[in-house]
This record gives sequence, structure tokens and C-alpha cells, in this order.
Amino acid sequence: MLVLTDYLILAAVIFCISIAGIFLNRKNVIILLMCIELMLLAVNINFVAFSYFLNDMAGQVFVFFILTVAAAEAAIGLAILVVLFRNRNTINVEELDTLKG
Repeated sequence: MLVLTDYLILAAVIFCISIAGIFLNRKNVIILLMCIELMLLAVNINFVAFSYFLNDMAGQVFVFFILTVAAAEAAIGLAILVVLFRNRNTINVEELDTLKG
């Protein structure tokens, strides 16, 4: 039988992996977006776990809103990356730090 702490430990491990991915890899924008999605996944695991163990549906309903925002963020983020790659032929973060008007 799984208890609440098992879910919280899993979410903490996923969140720490995403934080490490952001700090260790500052070159690839796609990996940065994937790490942000992992953070949202860890938060969703916490919401669902607390919702289940407290017998309250509010956490599970809130997860649907987070998933909607995550899907929109992924779609818009990837569209921006495609445009950046077409214009500059790179998605390296170090080369994308200048803005031109």
C-alpha cells in the first residue's frame, strides 16, 4: 500500500531532477522547456496525492488547469523555438541573448 509520503518523495525527486537539469544545462532551450514541464509534473503529483488522501476533488480539478497551461506553454514555446531556429540557425541559449529591433 502506498502512503502519502511515497508520492511526496517521488514528486520531490522529480522536482530536484528538473532543477538540476536547469542549472546544469544552460545551452539547449528544448531541454530547459522539458525541465519546466517536469516541474509542473511534480506539482501535479503533489496536488493529486493530497487530493486523494484528503478526499477533496479541488486538487484534481486544479491539475486540469495546470495541464492546460503546460500544453499551451509547450506549444507556444516550441513555435518560438522554430522561428528562432529559422532566423538564427541555432537554439543555443548563449547565442540567443541579444535582441535586435
